[in-house]
Amino acid sequence: MGIDEVLAASREGIRRLTALETAEAVARGALLVDTRTHAQRREQGDLPGAVVIDRTVLEWRLDPTSAWRIPEASSRDVQVVVVCRQGYSSSLAAASLRAVGLHRATDLIGGVEAWLAAGLPLSDGPADVRE
Repeated sequence: MGIDEVLAASREGIRRLTALETAEAVARGALLVDTRTHAQRREQGDLPGAVVIDRTVLEWRLDPTSAWRIPEASSRDVQVVVVCRQGYSSSLAAASLRAVGLHRATDLIGGVEAWLAAGLPLSDGPADVRE
C-alpha cells in the first residue's frame, strides 16, 4: 500500500472540518493542535488558540493515559482538530490519535492554507508551544 492509499484510509468515515467549521469547533471548546514546523509557522503565522505540538510527540501529549500528556488531554472524549500546512499530514496524525482512543480527533481540510484563504485571523501573540 502506498501513501495515497494510507491517506485515503486515514480519512475513511471521518468528518473532516472546513476552516469555518474549525473556528466554530474551537469556539465551542475543541482543542486546536498545530503540528507545523517552526519555519512553516514563521512563514504562515500562528493560529489563535492553537497548541503547537511537534508531530514526533503528538500521541504522548494527547493520550489522557500518558504520563507525558498536556493538561488539556483530560479525556478520550476531547475533540481534537489537527492542523498542518495543507491538510495531508494532519489527516495521518488525526488517524493516529483515533488509534490511541481519541475518537473525536479530526483535521482541517486544506490546512492553514485553507484557514488563510477563508480570511480567518492569525494570532498576534506568541505561539503556545508544548514540548
